[in-house]
Amino acid sequence: MLKKKNYCITRENIAAHEWIGLHAVVKSSSDRSKTGLRGKIVDETKNLVVIETEKGEKKLPKREVTLSVRIGKENVLLQCSKLQQRPEDRVKYLGGKAK
Repeated sequence: MLKKKNYCITRENIAAHEWIGLHAVVKSSSDRSKTGLRGKIVDETKNLVVIETEKGEKKLPKREVTLSVRIGKENVLLQCSKLQQRPEDRVKYLGGKAK
């Protein structure tokens, strides 16, 4: 996506952006041991989000988790099960809006 003057990641367009580098907290998961994990997103594929925690990298299946990511001063929930596309394809399917 082209960057324009005053363009930034927002709640409305997060799905069309790179998640790597964002700080995330697992708000809910079908695997209770993953709820509450926190760290920086270091990789993403069609089916996985990888976060770097204090105890190392954790691979989180998108179908299992809802993440809270920090964008500026705002926390945004990402229902990853609804975002199971390759990162480069999300904009095509979602029109740039988190759903």
